[in-house]
Amino acid sequence: MLKAKLWENPCPFSFRLNYLALLYNSPLYTWVEERYGLRRPEYVVLYSLAISNGGSAMDVSRTSGFPKNTLSRAIKRLRELGLIDQHEVSGIGPRQILGLTPEGRVLFDETMPTFAEIEKRMLACLTTGERQILLEILSKIVLNEEDWSGTLPTSDDETGQDHLETVHD
Repeated sequence: MLKAKLWENPCPFSFRLNYLALLYNSPLYTWVEERYGLRRPEYVVLYSLAISNGGSAMDVSRTSGFPKNTLSRAIKRLRELGLIDQHEVSGIGPRQILGLTPEGRVLFDETMPTFAEIEKRMLACLTTGERQILLEILSKIVLNEEDWSGTLPTSDDETGQDHLETVHD
């Protein structure tokens, strides 16, 4: 079946991406939940704030793919656990900026080496040049997401024809 999914699949890129993400994410987020008591959305918020040195809930939402209500619950729990804090920054208007507390930074620093090691092992079959090319190609797709994400077929009631419609949350 793997051969068919790799080479006879009408969506070969999506299969590969989803398969690799599942093999990478599932054991790591299970480990984080069992060892640290954080669910995946909570860790994603922590991770996002750690690598960007803070940001807004909207920033996390735009870059994680999680619904806003899921992230809102995650942020609330992380604040209750004392892993993140929140403060207002003035500018264009009042904006809530989230950041890691020292305890949040310690948790991130304890977990990140495991995430990095699994990624390193996943990409070990590639040369340095191949890894760089892969990252550049995937980055190009990510940066072009507005042209393809959130578009699903809908049926035109009058003609019965399917057409693409952009779906927003």
